[in-house]
Amino acid sequence: MKTPSSRPVVLCLSGHDPSGGAGLQADIEALIAQGCHAAPAVTALTVQDTVNVSDFRVLDRAWVIAQADAVIADLPVAAVKLGMLGSVEMVATVLEIMQKLPGVPLVCDPVLRAGGGGALGKDDVGYALREQLLPVSTIATPNLPEARILAELPDGSPDECAERLLPHVRHLLITGGHGDEEEVVNRLYSRDGSRHSYNCQRLPGSYHGSGCTLASALAGRLALGQDLPSAVRSALDYTWRTLRDAEAPGHGQYIPRRLPLDSL
Repeated sequence: MKTPSSRPVVLCLSGHDPSGGAGLQADIEALIAQGCHAAPAVTALTVQDTVNVSDFRVLDRAWVIAQADAVIADLPVAAVKLGMLGSVEMVATVLEIMQKLPGVPLVCDPVLRAGGGGALGKDDVGYALREQLLPVSTIATPNLPEARILAELPDGSPDECAERLLPHVRHLLITGGHGDEEEVVNRLYSRDGSRHSYNCQRLPGSYHGSGCTLASALAGRLALGQDLPSAVRSALDYTWRTLRDAEAPGHGQYIPRRLPLDSL
């Protein structure tokens, strides 16, 4: 006999990565691991592998709205996770969708570059994200290079970027790992002045889809009702484990192992 699902639903608005390392597949796997149900709505199609992205196409906004509307009409959305948007028009599309979900937490992963460095949107997308989407987000989760783009501070420190961005967003998690320090420091800043640091051991290698994994796990934790600082801690711990156990199926970066085979 079928019973109603008790798993919280997370609407994922992101791009498709055919290598399976990042994008919506990362969202789905990470949310399953949190005990949530992922409802993936495609915003863009990409041509990429574990090395880099070579091309992308943003979907027509009517198609994205139709996907989201179908989910919202049928499923009780408990959180929303944003990934690759790729255009200013898609930023406006997300704003329209979020108007239909008042009070629902929104985790914004500002995907502006692929792991290999390739652009996933024009420069004005970062400006539109900062000015329009961050104000309606519960939390943004940029790595330091992305935070520098959003803050328009090419050499800014995490603290300097946070000072520039906190007027736009309530909470900001700037992830570390892009320097050569032995210990990675992830920094959570809040508009009320509170700060938390989460340190973890640096792992060797580079990873494809780590940001997607973290943001999705965080959205799942918020959908489950966890408070923000502990949700960040849970998501960071989970993401670190997926990187520790990552695999290299292709010729490029490692792919996080988000679903242990012995749990299936």
